[in-house]
Amino acid sequence: MKKLYMLLGISAVLCSCTSVDKGVNSTDYVKYNEFNVGKVLLDNNGRMVNAHGAGFIYDNGRYYMFGEHKLGGSLGNKALVGVHCYSSDDLYNWRDEGIALKMSQDPNSPIIVGTILERPKVVYNKKTKKYVMLMHLEERFGDTKKSTKVEDIYKEKANYSAAKIAFAVADKITGPYKFLRSTRINAKKLPVNDAGKLIAVKNQLDNCYYGWDKNYIHSSYQEKIKGHAFWFCYDKGQMSRDMTVFVDDDDKAYVFTSSECNATLHIHELTDDYLDFTGKFVRVLRNQHHEAPAVFKKDGKYFMFSSHCTGWAPNAGRLSVSDSILGEWKEIYNPCRGDGQKKNRTYPDAKADTTFRSQSTYVIKVQGMKDAFIYVGDRWLPDDAIDGRYIFLPVEWENNLPIIKWYDKWDLSIFNKNK
Repeated sequence: MKKLYMLLGISAVLCSCTSVDKGVNSTDYVKYNEFNVGKVLLDNNGRMVNAHGAGFIYDNGRYYMFGEHKLGGSLGNKALVGVHCYSSDDLYNWRDEGIALKMSQDPNSPIIVGTILERPKVVYNKKTKKYVMLMHLEERFGDTKKSTKVEDIYKEKANYSAAKIAFAVADKITGPYKFLRSTRINAKKLPVNDAGKLIAVKNQLDNCYYGWDKNYIHSSYQEKIKGHAFWFCYDKGQMSRDMTVFVDDDDKAYVFTSSECNATLHIHELTDDYLDFTGKFVRVLRNQHHEAPAVFKKDGKYFMFSSHCTGWAPNAGRLSVSDSILGEWKEIYNPCRGDGQKKNRTYPDAKADTTFRSQSTYVIKVQGMKDAFIYVGDRWLPDDAIDGRYIFLPVEWENNLPIIKWYDKWDLSIFNKNK
């Protein structure tokens, strides 16, 4: 009976969560003037900002945040609502703009409620004048995969075998976004940097090629896997899980994504309209198990924050650098510095060896300030997804390389102090 009441409560939430009307909890009189790192972040209506695995875009004088709308409990790890949008003119205070992409009640839709939808990123295409949303999408499986009943969705086990990327498009930045399609990436294409190195052995079960190359085996995996280092899915197309989108100075856009069963990072070039792939891509950081990429550029160099693959558990952050976006990337170090956050009643110690108990999701370029960037990470709570917190920390520099230090509170003036 307790579970039934819980499910009924969730159903009620689904009917009301997209409302942006002001009520008794309105916090219009509360204005943030700094970042309170890891604390509950309230929007203009006094509700928790609900946009996890977020991407950010600056458009016409405002920053926009797009992220996964979570529910309470473990059910919140599946998408029952959609992609939530917020906007801000100062990065401290966020206005609820509603649900930009709604999950579907159509049993045959790729985004039927209960689907896993993660890390949405929105980019603006200057040629088409469209806003394009890209995201990681996993399909539902089993006898109840077409059911929209919450109790069926609750019982289904999460399945990450589809490993697809999805596209949606809108005329207005806040949406509504129209879902277009989901797909594996670049089927029957070979990477431009490793095409001659892949040894293809057909695997009938997964329709993939089991490749190996002794020159690209990370030392910690060599003995365990005896040379068989990755799954390269030629026929079916490349896996795409944790991903981000980066638009370069020439407006060319690229998807950075964890592929080959999360063993190797791929960088795929998008077509000029950002709605497909050109077929040009590279394999980088081979067999080093990077996920959660967050990419930015400074002084002609490309930088990427990422994490190890440890499920929902946080781990030491990783910094990688390249002189060319489709060139060779080199991992440098854990960019986090200092003692981190001290234990409180909500969280245990959050030290540098766990990226301050966060996982990278994006790097915001601050407008109007030279070389000012903000690391954004999530604190994932799979047992109570809605209560995951956001980490906003300034990117600082040491020997021309980015580092991240912990601050309980800080504001944008830090970028002037560090000049």
